[in-house]
Amino acid sequence: MEWFIGFWILVGIFVGWCWYSKEKSSSTSDMKMEQKSGVLPKGSFGWPLIGETLDFIAAGYTSQPVSFMEKRRSLYGKVFKTHILGTPIIVSTDPAVNKVVLQNHGNIFIPAYPKSIREIFGEYSILQTNGTLQKKVHALIGGFLRSPQFKTRITKDIEHHVKLTLTSWKDLPLLFVQEETQKFTFKVLVKALLSLDPSDDLDFLKREFDEFIKGLICLPIKLPGTRLYKSLKAKERIFKLVKKIVEQRKLGLEKSEDQEQQNTIPNDAVDVLLRDISGEQNDKQSLSLDFIISHVIELMIPGEETVPMSMTLAVKFLSDCPVALELLTEENMKLKRQKTDSGDDYCWTDYMSLQFTQNVINETLRVANIINAVWRKALKDVEIKGILIPEGWCVLTSFSSVHMDEENYENPYEFDPWRWEKTGASVKNNCFTPFGGGQRLCPGLELSRLEISIFLHHLVTTYRWIAEKDDIIYFPTVKLKKKLPIRVTSIGNSS
Repeated sequence: MEWFIGFWILVGIFVGWCWYSKEKSSSTSDMKMEQKSGVLPKGSFGWPLIGETLDFIAAGYTSQPVSFMEKRRSLYGKVFKTHILGTPIIVSTDPAVNKVVLQNHGNIFIPAYPKSIREIFGEYSILQTNGTLQKKVHALIGGFLRSPQFKTRITKDIEHHVKLTLTSWKDLPLLFVQEETQKFTFKVLVKALLSLDPSDDLDFLKREFDEFIKGLICLPIKLPGTRLYKSLKAKERIFKLVKKIVEQRKLGLEKSEDQEQQNTIPNDAVDVLLRDISGEQNDKQSLSLDFIISHVIELMIPGEETVPMSMTLAVKFLSDCPVALELLTEENMKLKRQKTDSGDDYCWTDYMSLQFTQNVINETLRVANIINAVWRKALKDVEIKGILIPEGWCVLTSFSSVHMDEENYENPYEFDPWRWEKTGASVKNNCFTPFGGGQRLCPGLELSRLEISIFLHHLVTTYRWIAEKDDIIYFPTVKLKKKLPIRVTSIGNSS
């Protein structure tokens, strides 16, 4: 018994010495930093080794995950230092600081994410791509997604899949919105990326992607049986299938005549990226096949995570706010009657012109905070608003803290689509960043809005529903605890 007590006394002394050494080193480092023009943010590194990670994770399991940020913001200010997920980090809840960090990409700040995320995405990841290559790929994908031809085609594709999914609901006594939206959003995005229609390959891709994405937030342990190991194996299988498709497309492209190739409109994202290879063989920034495959796989994530969750949460928030649901329904019913009377097809601008629907989408994105922050690392000492961010330090720009700050939004925890009628242009300001910002602003943000708009339009003009009470889980990613069960009734039968 004495040896046991003695052992733990030694452990206590060792831990205490580590803590003292770390604090002393931190204090000395802070003094050196403060000798420079800026001042290192205040804050605490918490416990030895684990820092403040437990508090950070615990907040994620509450109804107000930004409480971790809010508590420290009240103590240290809008920008503070902490130690989470094994990394000393500076957290910014200041929209002006966030803007500078997001816009000064490449030469000052680069992405820097936890080890598990870097491990699962690999060396060709979008997160690892910087400088001119990142700008080039972003411009290629963004240009394609904004093209009129793509907008026309994708609108019809989304309508088809939404209507097909909603038709299947009429025979279901109970359905789970989170699962149902994932079924078609993944298909839509894979079609836009790979031109892959419903098939065994698509079913295989969906199953493996479900397994792969579970490892985005996990312990960075790669032993057999661990979450990271299973996800990496799933990614290997996904990579093999996508590689086969891309190589076949590349062979077909090489066989086509140059003139024919130049005059045809790209079918999908793979087509756009492959044409860059064939068109710029001598360009040092020309894309490799492995690079293209990795990027295409990562671009599938919105179809599995962010877009279906936005749809699901919109249904939840509308269910809890009958007045908003009634106004949304009236607006969309008016458009449906116009289209029925004219006999015209819907187009991209029809959906995007639904003003209150767009307000609902804005408010859903603000409250949900599905993308709650981005991680960056400073390549050199940077001073922003008198605050020093030292070279090599990570910065977490917290979007959720800005979205839920009373200084930026009155009653921030209240779902209030009408607030966007008052703010209007603030959709584009520093206080609303659901799609990120700067050079890494999500190139598919308009596509995401369109998809949510089409889903809401056909949902509210087809069904009435009753949703069961459900809670939002915010960690490790945003989910509904019960996947949002609802019972639907066709509008024709609702009377």
